[in-house]
Amino acid sequence: MTMNMILALGILVFMLVLIMTDALPFGAPPILASLLIVVFGLVPEDASAMGYAMAGFSNNTVWMVAFFMAILGAVQKTSAIEKVRQAMLNLVEKGGFKSYVLLIIVVMLGTTLVGSGQTAYYVLILSLVATIPYNKNLPSSKLMLPLGFATNHPLIPINVALFYGVMASVLESAGESGTVSMVSFAIVNAFISAGFLIWAIIGYKVLPDHEIAAATEEQEQRADAEINQMDAGKEKLTIAMFVIAIVGMMLVNQIGDLAYVIPGLCAFVLLFAKCISWKEMREGIFAPVVLMMAGVIPVANALADSGLTAMVGEAAAGFAGSLSPFMIVFIFSLLTSTAATFTGSNMGSVYIFAPIAIATCQALGVSPLAAAAAVTISGWNGGYMPVDGMPALIYGMGNYKMTEFWKFTIPMYLVRIVFVSLGAVIVFPF
Repeated sequence: MTMNMILALGILVFMLVLIMTDALPFGAPPILASLLIVVFGLVPEDASAMGYAMAGFSNNTVWMVAFFMAILGAVQKTSAIEKVRQAMLNLVEKGGFKSYVLLIIVVMLGTTLVGSGQTAYYVLILSLVATIPYNKNLPSSKLMLPLGFATNHPLIPINVALFYGVMASVLESAGESGTVSMVSFAIVNAFISAGFLIWAIIGYKVLPDHEIAAATEEQEQRADAEINQMDAGKEKLTIAMFVIAIVGMMLVNQIGDLAYVIPGLCAFVLLFAKCISWKEMREGIFAPVVLMMAGVIPVANALADSGLTAMVGEAAAGFAGSLSPFMIVFIFSLLTSTAATFTGSNMGSVYIFAPIAIATCQALGVSPLAAAAAVTISGWNGGYMPVDGMPALIYGMGNYKMTEFWKFTIPMYLVRIVFVSLGAVIVFPF
């Protein structure tokens, strides 16, 4: 290991310790870690110090989520969101295991329509859960974790074009000719969704029972909203901007950069119309969960630029030849998902490990399709650490302790990787 690798890894560990021990307020440790990147000289020579350290604050997704959080502040005042919230609340009041499972299935059905990992969808679901007050029959702390991760698992995986394209591109770059059926790839995705659902059902018992920070804040906001009820015109405008923002975010692969600014433009429309105040908009944009997302990006960049992830992958390739086909797929899936979890770079992790996994299979004289499929899917299925996007939001909004978070996410992670590896070797035999 080079000194840069050691320093980057040390900063990551320091950041995680601060998060786990609550030594600093939520959202602060990653920003401190980003500054330490400059202190320890991990900024590439062709980059500016503060530009590199604060790269998260110029990240497209971070600003898209930040402005969407501001829009949600206005949406929470409307009667429409109240009806949706009331429907979820009715299930919560009924309480019990059946309501819990039904809510998970409903969210997974929604994922079937919008696709896995859609920022707009998971922010919407988490925000809805945050509006549910504490209920002993089914505490919202038992919902935030499973419903948040359910937004990454379609019950029927039919919208897999993006991930399929990634797999096809890494196979092509490795010199693998021929086409792979998207239906076959979708079946592998069905395995990981089944694994998640099974664990979510089993994991109900390990989920904590307590109030969530977001719900407490939401109750205070709702009290303020009751004093300043929206009129019908403002409510219609708020819902229209909300829908436009969601549609725009979901079309990011079709319309490109425009998708990232649409939530911001919608937020300003609401500000002009006085549907939200500047204070409400500012608090949404710079919410602690947004600061958390922005802060981890430079740390992720430093890990990738140090070459640590690539070094681990190359080392793994050295001993893979003595393993069974399932274990080869399983290990490379573990490495890819773990790299994505700690660096926040899903696509980057896949493009590092997939070629190594494919080359390993080619050297062994076996088909690389199973490895390519599993590694591609696993790149978006880490999440056992709250250092990127959705996991960070879940952790912060759910007011979880790290031990509570791990009790659910670590088994969930392992179950999913086992299922995707199993599905890959069944659908694409070696």
